[in-house]
Amino acid sequence: MESIVIGVIGADVHAVGNRIIEYTLEREGYNVVNVGVLSTQEDFINAAIEANANIILVSSLYGHGEIDCRGMREKCIESGLKDVILYVGGNIVVGKQDFKEVEKRFKAMGFDRVFPPGTPIESVLHLIREDMMKNV
Repeated sequence: MESIVIGVIGADVHAVGNRIIEYTLEREGYNVVNVGVLSTQEDFINAAIEANANIILVSSLYGHGEIDCRGMREKCIESGLKDVILYVGGNIVVGKQDFKEVEKRFKAMGFDRVFPPGTPIESVLHLIREDMMKNV
């Protein structure tokens, strides 16, 4: 069974969306490891190593995701997770910013998929399936 690590990074306590993501992914048949809220990059990475995860899905709603996610790809590589696919979504930057620019910055940080605020997990399921097929 393919594994996905999910959670809310940084000093963010927004748990409701995280639980919806967990429920939806489990219903789709994935093994979901939820590191919960207030999670560090290391929490995500350690869980991904333990679960042999294909994808790490990082959520952030309090606007500081850009700061909280810096260096995550490098830490994944250092930890032996060079092929893990990184997703990030939510209110990942402070204020109203052009999403194309935000996406460009996160992709430059090594994230494979970047989603704007309000993206329902259901609209991402086809991408998860696609990425799982590439990464198995």
